Amino acid sequence: MSAAIALNRFGLGARPDEPVPADPAGWLLGQLERWDPLPPAWAAQPRSEAALLAWVDEQRLARQQPDPQARAAAQQAARREARDRYLAASAARLQCALDTPTPFVERLVHFWANHFAVSVEKGPVLGLAGAFEADAIRPHVLGRYEDLLGAAVRHPAMLLFLDQAQSTGPNSPGGLRSAAQGQGRARGLNENLAREILELHTLGVRGGYTQADVGELARALTGWSVRGPQDPPGSVPGPHGFLWRPGLHEPGTRVVTGRSYPQEGEAQSLAILRELAVAPATATHLATKLARHFVADDPPPALVRRLADAWLRSGGDLAVVARTLVGAREAWAPSAARFKSPWDWAVSSLRALGRRELPPAQVATLLDQLGQPVWRPGSPAGWDDVDAAWAAPDALLRRVEVATRLATQAGQAVDARALAPRLLPGGVSAATTTQLARADSPATALVLLLVSPEFMRR
Repeated sequence: MSAAIALNRFGLGARPDEPVPADPAGWLLGQLERWDPLPPAWAAQPRSEAALLAWVDEQRLARQQPDPQARAAAQQAARREARDRYLAASAARLQCALDTPTPFVERLVHFWANHFAVSVEKGPVLGLAGAFEADAIRPHVLGRYEDLLGAAVRHPAMLLFLDQAQSTGPNSPGGLRSAAQGQGRARGLNENLAREILELHTLGVRGGYTQADVGELARALTGWSVRGPQDPPGSVPGPHGFLWRPGLHEPGTRVVTGRSYPQEGEAQSLAILRELAVAPATATHLATKLARHFVADDPPPALVRRLADAWLRSGGDLAVVARTLVGAREAWAPSAARFKSPWDWAVSSLRALGRRELPPAQVATLLDQLGQPVWRPGSPAGWDDVDAAWAAPDALLRRVEVATRLATQAGQAVDARALAPRLLPGGVSAATTTQLARADSPATALVLLLVSPEFMRR
């Protein structure tokens, strides 16, 4: 049973062409040493700077068009280009999930990408979402949370998604100039990113911060921006396309959660992030989210405490936290309490059938049909990570429809009765075994396996 837990709860589902791990915990821990942040599928995708530059050039070209009709046509062409980048990145994400030798760490990537959610429904993010995951999330999932936090919230995808790029301090040179010109309402302070950093990314909604803290953090973040179509082509951005604009930064000391930050310029916001990343409230908030994702909607308090303690002792070392999770007996409880999200179920189904990739357009169609389109959650909070979000009758019907299509594509070659114990070693119930034996065709048996209670959970 422990092998099934390692493969499905910690990993992304078994593959029939790979051996069942003889030492499940050792198999998981070994992946932390073998992790490749940029495997070939991702290495073939545009990096953040190139993706941002493509968006800037496309927007600049649209602005240069002489009439509204030409501008509209240029904007449509730009969106098609961005969608092509989105589809290719979605396919790379799925290919890595299907083909990875380190599925535990790949699951951690999916967890942290959802924690730092961006949405392609915001136009500029469409062509940047893949680069965001490749450059801001993947390199840092086994590093320090301070580095992951900084990379994620300073990435152009996040800055554009939450309208941070134009946020202007009222007393900054840019803010004073806008006020003098009567443009204060157009170029003002934006609190979106500051609020999400405190509420979602660090302390949590019950983490003890106030609205005054949101405002103070928002002032500290002014100056965080990206290169835009209004900038000269020669302007040089920072890492991944981040651009510091000192003329927009609100001067003065900031006070966030009772701590004073007198640093000047960009150093001020980085100092605040550094403290937030290792705050006790952050440790508890994120330990709860991790325990919920891997164990249960209502995670065992002892497990949450153990993960939070590891977080604080290590200074937010995510590899230490991952090892603590693997070593926690609560994480190995035999009952499969977590209902798979559409993404999890799709990945595990395709892995079960030995698939290693899908064409880009099919990836988008598949996840759209299942109700969890890639990088398109409904809010900055990301996709819900509780069973009730995914277990509605209409959602289950969609899985049956997809399972039927996958079984048809597999043909008669797959014997679900032989496949079941390889996918769920020690975890196939007598009821499911009977159903598979009584199925009137190999395709029907495969559908029954993919939508069985055991396969739906992890």
